[in-house]
Parts: sequence; structure tokens; C-alpha cells
Amino acid sequence: MNDQTRPEPVASAAALGAAMAAGHREGHEKGAPFGDCHVRQVLGPLGSKWSSLLLLMLAGGPKRFGMLRRDLPDISQRMLTQSLRALERDGLVSRTVFPTKPPSVEYALTELGWSYMEPLSRMVLWADRNHPRVRAAREAFDAANPAD
Repeated sequence: MNDQTRPEPVASAAALGAAMAAGHREGHEKGAPFGDCHVRQVLGPLGSKWSSLLLLMLAGGPKRFGMLRRDLPDISQRMLTQSLRALERDGLVSRTVFPTKPPSVEYALTELGWSYMEPLSRMVLWADRNHPRVRAAREAFDAANPAD
């Protein structure tokens, strides 16, 4: 795909990336555009293995901790707790404790969390459409680069 056939959002992202790499963003030193940058600070936690899955699950409505744990059986309780705390800290998820015996806790998307659903849903659709191509590329790479 050449620059002329590239969709506009990708061209805009490419221009932004080029500007950041050139050090033209406010608060960035030349030569270290992604060092301690606000984009990296925001996107880093969202790129974790579990964050996107948890946000997608919460887009279906508020969920209790136990339900999240059951729906993601391969996540440890500790990692689920850490991931939810990170999302809560970043303002994407709210946590409500109900005074039951034992106390129950419910998680839900915040307004900020809902605002992330549009770009996240685009990434999920991209991943779904391109999974066969990514799998084929991985297989070709692995065949050309056998493990030592």
C-alpha cells in the first residue's frame, strides 16, 4: 500500500508519529520523542494483556469481580485485581462496593472508559479481519527463523 492509497486516519497517525519522532511535540527533547511522553504514559497501561479484554467485557454493562474472573478463566486473581486497579487509577473504570456480607464489588466503565470504546472497537475489528494474515506472517517468520 502506498501513501496515495492509504486511508486518511492512517496518514494522520503517520504524520503525528513522524512529528513526534522528529521531536516537534511540546515538551519533548529532540532525539527522545517517546522517552517520557504523555502518549506513552496513557497508552502503556492500555496495551497490557488484560486491559483491553476487561474494558470490552465492561462495555456489556457493570460486572462483579467474580463474573469477570469466571469470564477470563486464564487470568489470576492477583492479575485481575492489578489490572482493574490500574484501569480505575487511569479513570476508565469505576469501582462500587456494596455493603453485603461478604461485601461485593462491581466494576463499570466511566465516561472516559466509554470514550475509549470507539478506538478499541476499531482495533478489535482490525484484529479480527487481519488474524489470518498475522498468523501466516508468524508462520512464515518462524519457518525462516527456527528457534535455537
